[in-house]
Amino acid sequence: MPLLPRALELVMAELGKLPGIGRRSAERMAFALLNAGQDRCEALEKSIGRLIEEVGICPQCGFFTDDGVCPIDADAHRDRTLLCVVEDAMDVVAFERAGGYRGLYHVLGGVLSPLKGVSPEDLRIALLFERLEHADSRIEEVILATSPSVEGDATAVYLAREMAALGLRITRLGRGLPMGGSLEHADGGTLRMAFEGRRSMD
Repeated sequence: MPLLPRALELVMAELGKLPGIGRRSAERMAFALLNAGQDRCEALEKSIGRLIEEVGICPQCGFFTDDGVCPIDADAHRDRTLLCVVEDAMDVVAFERAGGYRGLYHVLGGVLSPLKGVSPEDLRIALLFERLEHADSRIEEVILATSPSVEGDATAVYLAREMAALGLRITRLGRGLPMGGSLEHADGGTLRMAFEGRRSMD
């Protein structure tokens, strides 16, 4: 005979499908919801319903929006000569929280991965080139900000090769040592990238 009620197990199973949520975390969240009472659960249900109904994808960049074009693309003060290409919308959030970048973004929706069956047609690559080749485009530099993984590097190399004929400046995010990090804890690949990405202090 099962220890927990079936409804509780179902909630735990669904929560466990979320990224970064293991069995124990799913249990704690499900128990917290159960103990929070009907009002809290109904408020959560309503907010999830609004999330599905109201949040969409910006037709220009692929970031989240609830009103046509997203706030970044709608901001007339952004530098429209810079376009940062990222894997997913959370990368945009990370860059915006970090500050310092005031250009535009393009969300690919993933990275190329032949082993997983992800090809250029599965990503927002065609839309990226439409954007770059549009008559009104003011983009001068494309920053390839895919992750430093095998798939991320392969995607960046593919995009750079395909963009070569457009006459744009194509750059890749620098890599190296984290702020406050210790050299003794850095892996060989990180140290190598730090040397290759060094710059003058003049």
